[in-house]
Amino acid sequence: MNEIKVIAIDVDGTLLNSKKQLTRGVKNAILMARKAGIKIVIATGRPLSGVKQILHELDLANQNDEYVVCFGGGVVVTTSGNVLFEKQLTYDNYLDLETIALKLGLHFHASAPDRIYTADRDIGDFTLYEANLVNLGISYRTPAEMKNIPIIKCMYVDEQKYLDKKIADHMPFAHLDDKITFTKTAPFYYEANPKGVSKGNALKFLCQKLNLTSENIMAIGDEENDLSMIKYAGIGVAMGNAVTLVKDNAQMITKDCDHDGVAAAIEKVLQEK
Repeated sequence: MNEIKVIAIDVDGTLLNSKKQLTRGVKNAILMARKAGIKIVIATGRPLSGVKQILHELDLANQNDEYVVCFGGGVVVTTSGNVLFEKQLTYDNYLDLETIALKLGLHFHASAPDRIYTADRDIGDFTLYEANLVNLGISYRTPAEMKNIPIIKCMYVDEQKYLDKKIADHMPFAHLDDKITFTKTAPFYYEANPKGVSKGNALKFLCQKLNLTSENIMAIGDEENDLSMIKYAGIGVAMGNAVTLVKDNAQMITKDCDHDGVAAAIEKVLQEK
């Protein structure tokens, strides 16, 4: 563990507890890690706007040498807002994904770097929830009006039981598997990202920039979209509340997000450093 130079941390269900709070214990552990020379990288499905308050609380905001992996790996950006990497969905991708939503009767929206767009006048409750969570406004646009809007990812958002029922059969999505990666990122979110976009690949990009290797990375997460970075990192850590797939691929399982699991994992690294 002496080789760990970067700790990549998911946000929801990992860094934050179930009440969406950053606890004192986690903040103190991160402060200790930074004092020990370890860089903290937030790796999230959120845009930069959705983690700004967290960055301020951790004294990471507005810096050119601190980084955030946003949109599940679709964007790598400095905390000062300098975009280092970005991969967008095409307009045709969007049209195909929107069509699936219509056929399956799922609420659906598209995320641009600075706004959420929906073609559904009956805006879904979870679209409203997401917009509030990540501090982005919502705009109604018809599919035709979306042609020149940069789209980083799309999301199918609905009640868990309904969503799970609709995505249980992958056949409606299968014709896009060579272009799109589909991932369950929360009980009520099913995300569509450009093929090749993942938190793991984003961390690989960042490692190359920082002249590090995977052995220098510790990654902590709980959901399926964290799996790629759990596998990539020299030390992959699953939260106690992580889904089974993440736990099965992790080298370490820590406490859950309501018992400062991130702090426990960091403290273990620092004890052996």
